Amino acid sequence: MRNKINRIKIILECLEQKKNGLNGISRYFTTKNRINTPRKLNLRKFNPFLKRITLHKEL
Repeated sequence: MRNKINRIKIILECLEQKKNGLNGISRYFTTKNRINTPRKLNLRKFNPFLKRITLHKEL
């Protein structure tokens, strides 16, 4: 049960949509291990508003 302590909940938000000021916000909720990945995550995820894969960054 000790390994559950290291996992934290994070929110990923689309950078392209935020930069362009388009309607809606593409967000994903996930968990990460804070010991293995201390830096903020940058993942490529599908954005349903733009209908393509874009870069999402941890808030």
